[in-house]
Amino acid sequence: MRTDEKVRRIFADLGTRYGHSFHEDPGTALAKVTAETEDPFKVLISTILSQRTRDERTEEASARLYAKYDTPHAIARAPVRKLAELIRPAGFYRQKAQKIREVSRILLERYGGRVPDTYEELVALPQVGPKTANCVLVYGFGKPAIPVDVHVAVVSRRLGLAAEDADEEEVERRLRRIVPKAWWLQLNELFVRFGKDVCRTNGPRCTVCTFTDFCRYYRRLRRTGKSGPLKTGARIPADTR
Repeated sequence: MRTDEKVRRIFADLGTRYGHSFHEDPGTALAKVTAETEDPFKVLISTILSQRTRDERTEEASARLYAKYDTPHAIARAPVRKLAELIRPAGFYRQKAQKIREVSRILLERYGGRVPDTYEELVALPQVGPKTANCVLVYGFGKPAIPVDVHVAVVSRRLGLAAEDADEEEVERRLRRIVPKAWWLQLNELFVRFGKDVCRTNGPRCTVCTFTDFCRYYRRLRRTGKSGPLKTGARIPADTR
């Protein structure tokens, strides 16, 4: 199957499976922040909290933080110890407490408390790498970009949209070339939902997948006769700088 045909089929199927519920039931922690607040600052901070942290933990940490401190001014002036206590559900909460305060101070000093809306300005902030910057563009500003997390990378490699050994930046570059820009805003949400629901990193549910006819993982599974998870390419590093 040609790559453009794969892309059309994947987006058509995933759009049918998940697209109708975007507004009624936002799937990812960032989609929920966007639905509830439409605040680029909260999207930025929640994305930092989400690094190497499961969605439910990110949601809990974000809710605890924003109940007490929810603006750049408030977080910039808050004691690091208090911030760490609030975001404790998130992984590496002590380091993240320092970073979110540092980011808040920089936003106040350089941008008057506004979150910049360009990729170049975002990646210049502490703790903001390509994935975080692209998440802020998509979820905070509604600008087309392609955030690549572990789910997006695994799904892309398994379905032949990227090389099996591609790292997250290579996956992003490949997706930018083959996916029409009109679909970029949907890509992360659709792929993450599919990765959590069906194409799981460990224990994918191949029996309910509609892409087994061209899935690399499934072909190898059938060839080896194994029933458990198989290695599917490079590990995805944390989005830190």
